[in-house]
Amino acid sequence: MPKRFGSWLLAPLAAALLLPAGAPAAPGHAAPVPRHDLADAAQGSYFGDVISDARGSSHSDVRIDVAKIGPNKVRVTSDYARLPAFTATLTRAMDTIQNAGGAEVFLYDPTRTPPTLMISDADASWSGTKQN
Repeated sequence: MPKRFGSWLLAPLAAALLLPAGAPAAPGHAAPVPRHDLADAAQGSYFGDVISDARGSSHSDVRIDVAKIGPNKVRVTSDYARLPAFTATLTRAMDTIQNAGGAEVFLYDPTRTPPTLMISDADASWSGTKQN
């Protein structure tokens, strides 16, 4: 006569599958690891150079500030008039953090030392490194 598995073996598996993703872990079990917010990694001050400008020559010592305004969302501002402020919704692409939409390019590479950021819009492109 073949052995039959009782429902007592399947109950823990069924319970685990029915738990919502954000539910607390049962006692004795590890809690799920929260995903890091990409805006936390990218926020900070950056210094670099405008490497191309459709309306003028390149420009050195330009500051870019990246401020977290929500989960995976940042506000980018600059002290260079032809790099206007914009909001970026961030996504991970390989080892980089990038703008998920919009006309502006936001490319943050945390694997470099120091971390680098590249910003582009319709008129200008900027490249620099993180200062804090």
